[in-house]
Amino acid sequence: MIRARRARIVATLGPASRELDQVRALAMAGADVFRVNFSHGSHEDHAQTIRHVREAEQAVGRPIAVLADLQGPKLRLGRFQDDAAPLEAGQRFRLDMDKALGDRTRVGVPHPEVFAALREGALVLLDDGKVRLRVTAHGPDWADTVVEAGERLSNHKGLNLPGLAIPIPALTEKDRKDLAFALSQGVDWVALSFVQRASDMAELRKLVDGRAGVLAKIEKPAALDALDEILDLSEAVMVARGDLGVELNPEDVPVVQKQLIRAARTRGIPVIVATQMLESMIHSPTPTRAEASDVAGAVYEGADAVMLSAETAAGDYPMEAVGIMDRIITRVEQDPRWPELMRAEHDIGDADALVAAAFHAAEASSAACVAAFTLTGTTALRLSRERPVQPTLGLTPRLATARKLALAWGVEPRVVPDIRDPEDIPKLACQEAVASGLAGPAQRVLILAGLPMGSPGAANILRLAHTPRR
Repeated sequence: MIRARRARIVATLGPASRELDQVRALAMAGADVFRVNFSHGSHEDHAQTIRHVREAEQAVGRPIAVLADLQGPKLRLGRFQDDAAPLEAGQRFRLDMDKALGDRTRVGVPHPEVFAALREGALVLLDDGKVRLRVTAHGPDWADTVVEAGERLSNHKGLNLPGLAIPIPALTEKDRKDLAFALSQGVDWVALSFVQRASDMAELRKLVDGRAGVLAKIEKPAALDALDEILDLSEAVMVARGDLGVELNPEDVPVVQKQLIRAARTRGIPVIVATQMLESMIHSPTPTRAEASDVAGAVYEGADAVMLSAETAAGDYPMEAVGIMDRIITRVEQDPRWPELMRAEHDIGDADALVAAAFHAAEASSAACVAAFTLTGTTALRLSRERPVQPTLGLTPRLATARKLALAWGVEPRVVPDIRDPEDIPKLACQEAVASGLAGPAQRVLILAGLPMGSPGAANILRLAHTPRR
């Protein structure tokens, strides 16, 4: 099953979509990567969901990636009497560490780190910014505030402190348990939420120890100050516009999105644009025109993937959401100006020189596709960074590598026999190109490989082959 598009789709699984027939239908509709959100559900739920993805993978006949999204240190309020409390602009409201149920005058915040970070005059945002509080006084376990905006608060709403670095590790005890479980289930990618500093990713890499790809979710403004160091330790990145949009001014979010996409593409690591892409489709069978333009904009910018969250996890139209996102991407990629608009300039190092040559050779030779033999996925990812219009076959003997490459722009991953004889390379490349439908009789296939075979990151062969006439 071949995708007619280059940009990939990440679909979140949840109560509306995690049964086997639903997962299979989402994969058929266009989902390339399935996100499992560890903020919700039990390990038993997630184990069953991952099993369904693996069964759907067999049904559709193409590698599919599983992305485990760790919850991270999400800051939340405690509970209220009657589960909610009314607020009025101008009233006083206290945050404290008292475990008693809250009311219209106060509520508990079970996070001492919040009070350690607060400053007089600081802004506190609750419920994704729907409620705004201004700190007038604070102590080690309390803060007095004035309500600037908002009419109602309910249980466990999220809390954000824009402009303040919170002294809390990105990996909580829950995350460590979830990570160990996710790795035991053979997930392909692990996403770390609320990354603030490079040491957060360094710790994740150490714990993962090469058993999955590591992805940094950029949703805290503090991460932007250490972006280069964070990305140097990441194998992929997500522009998580939900919490990022709460703590940044709305007009800053599109600029930051472009900055993050450029930074990721310069490094040659996959970048996902996420959150509220087709938000209205949670309850509507069609998106708004603005949402369609938002998805198209990310594709024109050259993002590797766009993501659906609640649209597929809990929405009324999960299949339609994936189908429409597939149609938007496909339509953008049919625009004659799309190739020049989504490509980006970057420095070519010695390790990338042959890959860059492959990109130009593919265009000059009118190759039907490029076949990149890869053990770890590095060669295919480097070629993906160049954004060739021709599809790339990522040929690897490792199923785990093929699944990771399901996130990469323009790469069609396939598991092939582990060959050692260089003379077998052209024959296998042409066979796979024809079998996948990427090349017809007597067409050119550009081959990128390395000798000795099986050496990671050693691409040193560039060769043009022809498929049989019949």
